Amino acid sequence: MSGNHSPPPLAVQHAQLSDLGMRRANNQDAVISVVTDDPATWSQRGHLFVVADGMGAHAAGELASKLAVDNVPTAYFKLPQLSAPAALRQAVREANQAINHKGEHSIDFQGMGTTCTCLAIVPQGCLVAHVGDSRAYRLRDFSLEQLTFDHSLIWETAAAGQMSEENLAAVIPKNVITRSLGPHASENVDLEVRHFALQCRRG
Repeated sequence: MSGNHSPPPLAVQHAQLSDLGMRRANNQDAVISVVTDDPATWSQRGHLFVVADGMGAHAAGELASKLAVDNVPTAYFKLPQLSAPAALRQAVREANQAINHKGEHSIDFQGMGTTCTCLAIVPQGCLVAHVGDSRAYRLRDFSLEQLTFDHSLIWETAAAGQMSEENLAAVIPKNVITRSLGPHASENVDLEVRHFALQCRRG
């Protein structure tokens, strides 16, 4: 008798660290790692990592980033009818709706937002969903490759060919971003699909 057997999950080493930085009194970063040991889940959804950097006065930025890292995994793993890329993009959209709803219905959180960068490692390679300027990189053979495009005024102006990024830095603040989760009811979500061979060791 034969049956369908999902491959065992890829074993990954991972760590997470957040730094308060020099300018803030409270940490508005949030991060979550969801590593599965279930072969079926690995085959359909893989491992998921999410980082968010909140924006907003007082506790608003903290809440926005927390809502992002809470809502993205919940939606991603509960959309079995969608492919992994479609589910990841939809999960970020649903997180945006949750943050926007909270901001629209509370005067203390109006206008709050957060960046959101998600990495899903699946059997075929990796998926990166991205809004804002929190970056995802790949380190391989001592070389860093940026996988995301900064949704910032500097990057988008430079991409339009109007001025180099180095010259723009003197006239445009680095922290002016053009996309984030929360301020608007809907937001465009970048999705990068990399079908590269995963370099791994089993055993």
